[in-house]
Formats: sequence, structure tokens, C-alpha cells
Amino acid sequence: MSDANMGPSEPIVSHHFKDREQQTEASHIGMWLFLAQEVMFFGGLFAAYFYYRTLYPEVFKDCSGFLDYKIGGFNTIVLLLSSVTMATCVYFTQTGKWKQQMFFLCSTIALGFTFLFVKYFEWKAKWDGGMIPHIRWDEAMQVGHGYQLLDPVKGELFYSLYFIMTGMHAFHMIIGFGIGAVFIYLCAVKKEYGPNKYLPIEYFGLYWHFVDIVWVFLFPMLYLI
Repeated sequence: MSDANMGPSEPIVSHHFKDREQQTEASHIGMWLFLAQEVMFFGGLFAAYFYYRTLYPEVFKDCSGFLDYKIGGFNTIVLLLSSVTMATCVYFTQTGKWKQQMFFLCSTIALGFTFLFVKYFEWKAKWDGGMIPHIRWDEAMQVGHGYQLLDPVKGELFYSLYFIMTGMHAFHMIIGFGIGAVFIYLCAVKKEYGPNKYLPIEYFGLYWHFVDIVWVFLFPMLYLI
């Protein structure tokens, strides 16, 4: 049974659209254009990674061996679960079930925080090991706290890409937390979204799925060479 208080009682069409279908189509195009420019952004990073991996395959394989694939695998499962909870949240928004909407929206954000919490300790381990490019790399090699790499100079290139790519992914997740916090407030306090107004939640879901997909590519590229 749906919650009659969720969202507007009737579909809302802005004055500059002639009907709801035109409004929905325009918003769909805008969202997909946004995701397209995000694909181009990460595509540049992926291209740089594959270029240098082609040049130095053995060095990249050696450096990848010092990343913990178990941690990466756990975080992959966490993000895939968060995509499931996000999709379920969109479904319950469309069907007008407020309690389920709130539960799965909050679960999505909680899983995202779990991912970054685990990621923090992974980054910290690399920092403590001196594998932060251009900051502590030379010091670590000198005092013996670094890892025994085949080629430390070219290895620095791998870890530069590792921190840039995972860092930008984490930055997009933090943006998602901010957007999600706004949606939690609007859903919990105002019951803003329901069967007649669900596209903002759906678009947030698309953004979250995109961030998850980026990690699905990053995991094998960095951890499973």
C-alpha cells in the first residue's frame, strides 16, 4: 500500500514544457549528457593508464602485486550492493512506499561510507609504506621502508595513476554523499518525492551507478594484473 503523502498529488509540469513527456525527455537528455562528459573525464585517465601499462607491463604487474586484491574485492562487493539498494530505493519511490524508500536510500549512503572507510586504511598503508609519489618516495627508498620494486622510478608512475584514479573516484563518491544527504532530508522531512515526482531520485541513482561502474573497471585494472 502506497503512502498518499509522498510527493505531489499530481505530476508537475514546468511552464516552459508543453507536457510531461517533453519535460521527461529533456531531463533525460540533460542527465545522459552529464554522464557522457564524466565518461570522457575518466576515459582520459583510463587511456593514460593503458598507454603506460603497454610501455611497462612488467613494472605495472610488479606494482599491482603490492595492492591487496582482497580489500579491493570486498569494496567491489560493497559498491555492487549499494547499486542494488539504490535501484530498490528508486523502485519504492515510484511505488510510493516511504519507509522502504528511506531505508534503502540510507543503506546506499551507509554502504558508500563503508567503501571509503576501508579505502582510507588502504591508502594509509601505502602512505606508511612511503608509496606516495613525489612526497615520501625517495625518503622511503633511502631508509628502507619502501617495497622492493623491480623499477622504483617507473613504479612511481603506477602509484601516481593509482592515487589519481582512486582519488577521483572517491571525490565523486563524496559528491554523492552530499547529494544523498539532501535527498535524505527532503524525503525524511518533506516527503518530497513519490510516484508523481521521482526523476531526481532516479537521476541520483544513475549517478551512483556510474560511480560504481567506474570502480568495476578500476578494480581489475589496478588489482588483478
